[in-house]
Amino acid sequence: MKRLVAAAVISLLATSCVGRPDSGADGEEMYLQLCSNCHGAELQGGLGPGLGPGSNAAGQPDDFLRVAIVDGRGRMPSFSSTLSAPQVERLIAFLRQEQAG
Repeated sequence: MKRLVAAAVISLLATSCVGRPDSGADGEEMYLQLCSNCHGAELQGGLGPGLGPGSNAAGQPDDFLRVAIVDGRGRMPSFSSTLSAPQVERLIAFLRQEQAG
């Protein structure tokens, strides 16, 4: 049973983070494509932690978010081969805008 659950989680992670966003995609588009399956469409959390207002992520510096996105963190995969540096910055800007309410 544990193996079945682990396989389901790995499958979900693999299928939820597929594809590269368009190079001109804005932060919201990238979030919805790459992050929302785990962090929730409204940044409320789910498989991954919430990222919205009042979340732990909201209190972290931009460098923390940048490293988490680029290198991965815990179960979160690395997006270093998926997102360019400017895309990472647009994604962080989107998160900050949403966290500000």
